[in-house]
Amino acid sequence: MLIEIEDDFDLQKIALSGQCFRVRQFDDGTYRFVTGDSCIYIKNMGNQLFSVSSDMDEWNHVWRRYFDFDRCYRDIFDKEYNKHLFVDEAMQFGRGLRILRQEPWEMLVTFIISQRKSIPAIATAVEALATQYGHCIQTDLEVLRTFPTPHELKSVTQEDLEKCKLGYRTAYVFDAIQKVLSGVLDLQCLAEKDDEYILESLQQVHGVGKKVANCVSLFAYGRISCVPVDVWISRAIENECRGISPFHLFNENAGIIQQYIFYYEKCHQHRYLS
Repeated sequence: MLIEIEDDFDLQKIALSGQCFRVRQFDDGTYRFVTGDSCIYIKNMGNQLFSVSSDMDEWNHVWRRYFDFDRCYRDIFDKEYNKHLFVDEAMQFGRGLRILRQEPWEMLVTFIISQRKSIPAIATAVEALATQYGHCIQTDLEVLRTFPTPHELKSVTQEDLEKCKLGYRTAYVFDAIQKVLSGVLDLQCLAEKDDEYILESLQQVHGVGKKVANCVSLFAYGRISCVPVDVWISRAIENECRGISPFHLFNENAGIIQQYIFYYEKCHQHRYLS
């Protein structure tokens, strides 16, 4: 099926943006995304047309939300451009990025794992969890494993999790499993709460601080005013913004601006290695 997408949408930039870790790029330019039990293969055919493997019903009910197409990023770009010289450069460089609306449980575990890990190492650990504990889904191209649900992990011990090379984060992931299974943390109900409540609730999990809580709020719940501050954002503030955070200039869109800056910094990391 062909879909016309008129808004900013760059598959390569999204795949490299550090918010999703199970994307696969094929040699012909097709990208595969997985969320829950759903999988899509999507390819840019030119002239704003994209070939997608889903039917229209699945596109509208799963993937339209996943790629955040109810929000116009061109309008956001126009609104926020020309407020800060460095941010303008990052926005231009990263144009086409979008904030994906991913599964809260997967995002919670993924960003717990992400602490002090490189993107390839995060992807390896996430894939190990899926391979070991997820269930199979069959597509026309491959057999995949889903990211395991809390229920699928209910009998897993910390020793089991250590085999997925989670390191010191093993205890954090184990605590997340217990809190979700016990109902102490209700990820579904959080979707109806305000940003502050979500951030505070997520930080009940051992090992979840402000950065991880903001990542989950942004990439799972679509709270685009939330700004995760990691080493790349800290470097940008220090080196590009003279130590003054620019995010107050962007209010409700600060999380999207953060993603542009993160992508820019990651793609220019050679500056810090020379």
